[in-house]
Amino acid sequence: MMGVTFATHFVNYCTNVKNVEAKEVTKIESNPEQSKHLETARTTVLGQELDFVNLRSEEYTEDSRIPTSVIFGTPLQDALRRDITINALFYNVHTRAVEDHTGKGIKDLQRGMIRTPLDALETFRDDPLRVLRAIRFAARYCFEIDRFLQDAARKPEIREALASKISKERIGIEVDKMLRSRDPVRALSLIYDFKLYSTVFQLPESVATTLSDSPTPPIMGLGAATILMVLLLPSRTGTLIPVHKTLTDLGKITYVRARLYLACALTPYRGITYTNAKGKRQPACDLIIRESLRLGSQNHYLDGVPALYNAWSVVSPAVADLAQGESPDDKLKIGMFLRQQVVHRPAVIYWHTSLLFSLVQDLMAYWDPQTKLLDETAASERIALYNALVTKIENHGLPAVVDDKPLLKGGEIAAALNTQTGPWMRDALTRVVEWQLIHPEGTKAECVEWVKAEHAAGNIDISPLAQPKRPTQPDEEQGAVKKPKLT
Repeated sequence: MMGVTFATHFVNYCTNVKNVEAKEVTKIESNPEQSKHLETARTTVLGQELDFVNLRSEEYTEDSRIPTSVIFGTPLQDALRRDITINALFYNVHTRAVEDHTGKGIKDLQRGMIRTPLDALETFRDDPLRVLRAIRFAARYCFEIDRFLQDAARKPEIREALASKISKERIGIEVDKMLRSRDPVRALSLIYDFKLYSTVFQLPESVATTLSDSPTPPIMGLGAATILMVLLLPSRTGTLIPVHKTLTDLGKITYVRARLYLACALTPYRGITYTNAKGKRQPACDLIIRESLRLGSQNHYLDGVPALYNAWSVVSPAVADLAQGESPDDKLKIGMFLRQQVVHRPAVIYWHTSLLFSLVQDLMAYWDPQTKLLDETAASERIALYNALVTKIENHGLPAVVDDKPLLKGGEIAAALNTQTGPWMRDALTRVVEWQLIHPEGTKAECVEWVKAEHAAGNIDISPLAQPKRPTQPDEEQGAVKKPKLT
């Protein structure tokens, strides 16, 4: 029985007989040119994603690694064509026993080893994506990788095949799972070690001549991810001071952590732009996410990662001024800073992720790519500034009000001043928010009286020529993110 047919019967049985929630069956078409040889059916039962595909055996010609035929096979034939031995174990639903047809799977599971059932080079030639799958499982389970597999993964022919033979969607799926694994840094480290970094995080050749600058070496992406991992560790050795708990707690949120690690991995493209089809400059990291990984809007990768870099360009130069000293204006100044969309735009970016990512990028200035060591003394001084800022934010109760809407709507302000809305309204709403920060217990009526008084004093200009004052933010159209100076 074909995968889709069987999966459909299975879902009907779960739903109608067992009263178990199961999603509709989706079909993933076969695509031999992309090393996807059999149609696959997919559904989700009790929150667990399941794939249904027939046992298979493949036949090749001498001069090609694309099968001339894919036929139903025996469990042994199917097991030998699997990516790694621990994925070649079968569970017999009739005998309720695990069947190890390769004779290697159980042993490798017990000793924590990733290796292929057949010759590793032959396995990767068949489907180069299996290199990334091996990396993903090694990171997920903290397993070691067989040296023969490592040697095969480093072959230039496998690197070239991964770039040309495998669809970007399949690569993106594996990268997403790596980022959400137990150890994303191990996955990125193996990608780097196998010389696959520029293949996985690849810019299309069509834009190569339009880049504003050359990418920095891939080791910079691994370095940023390593720094993030160190900052998120609950306990560490050495002299590096701990990061404020409000920031490190982010590491417990899988989707936020995955987005941060992807942003770190793309550090080699930091500040680099390309020219798009409309002649506009856009961030290179945006193109990698959209075209080279095809991750799109899921987990806010596509909009969230460029947003993190934009936030860094704003946060980094401001940290010292906001964190140091005490001033009666601190609550207002810091509160308005946090409310900038470039720093805090819920769902896409949050103020604490902006601060954490900015800290990671700042610490790259103290990281040596040759020794792979961090100057912990200088890094601790920078961490102390960010910690001081977070402490101020919390002491002033700003996390509770950063998302508050203006107490008065535009129409209410216009009515209070007996006028029509216009360009002046943006600054008026900003002033209302400022009043709210200073008067957290203030009522709407009190705010209306304050607006009238400010207008009478000439502090709120409602003339037709009054234009809103835009805050200083990165050039959204150009997409450029300049490296901020550490202050």
